[in-house]
Amino acid sequence: MTNPMQEQLIKLLQQVADGVVLPTAAAENLKHLAFEAVGDFAKIDHQRTLRTGFPEVVFGIGKTPEQIAAIMQAMQTRHHPEPHHTDDIALTNFAATPLLAPLVMATKITAATYAQIQPLLREVRYFPLAQICCVGTPTLQHQGTVTIITAGTADLPIAEEAAVTAELCGFKVQRLWDVGVAGIQRLLSQRHVIAQAEVIIVVAGMEGALASIVGGLADCPVIAVPTSVGYGASFQGLAPLLTMLNSCAAGVGVVNIDNGFGAAMLAGQILRLAYHRRSP
Repeated sequence: MTNPMQEQLIKLLQQVADGVVLPTAAAENLKHLAFEAVGDFAKIDHQRTLRTGFPEVVFGIGKTPEQIAAIMQAMQTRHHPEPHHTDDIALTNFAATPLLAPLVMATKITAATYAQIQPLLREVRYFPLAQICCVGTPTLQHQGTVTIITAGTADLPIAEEAAVTAELCGFKVQRLWDVGVAGIQRLLSQRHVIAQAEVIIVVAGMEGALASIVGGLADCPVIAVPTSVGYGASFQGLAPLLTMLNSCAAGVGVVNIDNGFGAAMLAGQILRLAYHRRSP
């Protein structure tokens, strides 16, 4: 099974074999095959897309704004390498078609952190509800739609983290907000959405019962995301996490508390594999 990044690598190697690209030009773009150090605080995994289909993403918590900006800048520079010699046609041509997707994303970025990152990175964009910032635009478009369902409005930040992540990775997203079990008729009125879904992410706090109900209605994989929304006895998301783990509905998988990003990546992998199997 190959992904678009692997196809680009094969194309590059074929160009070297055909004499279209100089070996020195190819080596320049592959020299960080394992990783690239950024200062003394990070090591960037440039080849993650080749292995997994999706690039490395910066996790913002615990990093300073300066560290986040430096990592994103290094990743962006690697995505858009500059030719070392203007008369090196092979290197210039390959620089125009970089090996990796020209999108760099960081999650769990607060508004205050973004305000300090913005002056350090050109053209950085921010999604305040999802707490995601990125540079570049997604160029890979994947087949399939990720359907995301929330129990309540308070779950929207984590749901939007999943939605924006999926969209930046090149998937279509269908949003269905505020259909929790306290007013179950809201969910039942949207049964056609569940019936047509290919993969569903359910985001819920409090007791987290929505995932089991959706799992009992859906014929596709359901990814449950417990959120830290709720009163004291929810224990910052532990109660919905345990509810989801103990679901009696078949086909429900669970990610960690407030991990909308992880749910989106799992949904993306499910869709990539499903459409690969369908292709002749």
